[in-house]
Amino acid sequence: MNGTTSSTGSTRSTGPEDTFTTDVLVVGSGPTGLLLAGDLAAAGLNVTVVERRAHGVSNMTRAFAVHARTLEMLDARGLADELVKRGRTIDHLRLFGRLSLDLTRLRSRFPYVLITPQYEVEHVLEQRALSAGAEFRYGTELLSLQQDTEGVTAELRDTATARPATVRARYLVGTDGVRSRVREALGLPFPGVSVIRSIVLADVRLAEEPEGLLTVNGSGDSFAFIAPFGDGYYRVMGWNRKRQVPDTAPVDLDEVRTIAREALGSDYGMHDARWISRFHSDERQAPAYRAGRVFLAGDAAHVHSPAGGQGMNTGLQDAANLSWKLAAVLRDRTADAEALLDSYQAERHPVGAMVLRSSGSLVRLAMAHNPLQRAARSLFTRFLNAVRPASDRAIAMISGLGVSYHAERGSHPLAGKRAPDLDLAEGRLYEVLRRGEFVLVTPRDGDVAAPSGAIRAHWKSGRRSTLLVRPDGYVAWASDRPDAPGLDAALARWTGCA
Repeated sequence: MNGTTSSTGSTRSTGPEDTFTTDVLVVGSGPTGLLLAGDLAAAGLNVTVVERRAHGVSNMTRAFAVHARTLEMLDARGLADELVKRGRTIDHLRLFGRLSLDLTRLRSRFPYVLITPQYEVEHVLEQRALSAGAEFRYGTELLSLQQDTEGVTAELRDTATARPATVRARYLVGTDGVRSRVREALGLPFPGVSVIRSIVLADVRLAEEPEGLLTVNGSGDSFAFIAPFGDGYYRVMGWNRKRQVPDTAPVDLDEVRTIAREALGSDYGMHDARWISRFHSDERQAPAYRAGRVFLAGDAAHVHSPAGGQGMNTGLQDAANLSWKLAAVLRDRTADAEALLDSYQAERHPVGAMVLRSSGSLVRLAMAHNPLQRAARSLFTRFLNAVRPASDRAIAMISGLGVSYHAERGSHPLAGKRAPDLDLAEGRLYEVLRRGEFVLVTPRDGDVAAPSGAIRAHWKSGRRSTLLVRPDGYVAWASDRPDAPGLDAALARWTGCA
């Protein structure tokens, strides 16, 4: 075999069949796969991304909303400010004609929803991954995979030339969407239901600009949503209860206009459609996100209704949870590799189930059509408008800021919770997190030394507590008083150091 070295340091053959090795093979180059690849490459690992599609980011994307928690995670990678400049922000969500959720109450640097097309998110993530040294193979499909105790062997094929390739990876992550070949190769089921059929999508220009940046409502038998691309075009999503047809049924602009008029009271002069399609929305979740050395993330692991705009956000947060754990194991920086990798399933599977419930509830409220259902929706919206703690909880759920992970019994109340962007002597916490390491936050006069794999930082204020913050911005351990044994145990558990 004649071996050569790629830009990421993986060894490959130059024979008729391409054979190479890599630390992590990522299958799928959507937002989830791109963030994961960028994190792993930034950690100094060899990572290869394979994508069945040819290279080129498409406008035909469904995701538009980037929520506050996702923006915080992008901030920890130095990407949030650039992305915010590309989109438009919404600080109030108005749903069902009556419900108003005030996002300015979010305790975050990003107290809003950013409206920007998915391809903008993909662009900044792809550029980061490339800059960090990730290797991309577009036009390459996964045929099969086999794993053993040392790694995973995947058979690939070039979709244009049919040239085969074999890759040996220490770990493989499937981020290849709802029709995941990785999930299929593992033999994992994807149980669930189709919650909405015959949804129409269109990219159009409008003769009249809607009053709000995000326009959404349901009325009669129709539901519609309008959001701007920022380039003069708007994405319209619509559904009509009386027109339930297969995804392959023809759709034209007149159908989209009719749905919008019934749901929103106007079609805003829709014209010049550059794309129209019909699809259905599923609610599904894989029972396991890990099978040995193979992981699932994003839509390959869970798929939700579009209500709440949580699908892409949940996938990105899957990647942020998994990436540092894989990096720690591959760099031998954890005491118990299996326990750390198992924590991905333990932490993220319940979040996926929660998003299924919340997005499903929203879409069922939007689809309410009989008098009893509409009365229930009216009561629900009045309750949220009147009871601030309840609306704050709803906002936290949708934004992702309310997501927390299980902590051991007897742990500090902050353990497992999201760490806000703390004001430190060294700068903002999420700026410090850009190094991809744990951050140990102590009093300014504290004498606790940061171990290998952790950054020492200090409260800018006189606060006396100590926090160990994970690379994904969640609190691994905390104490309100000096507790060297507790800190040593936390460091040993999470970093393999004490």
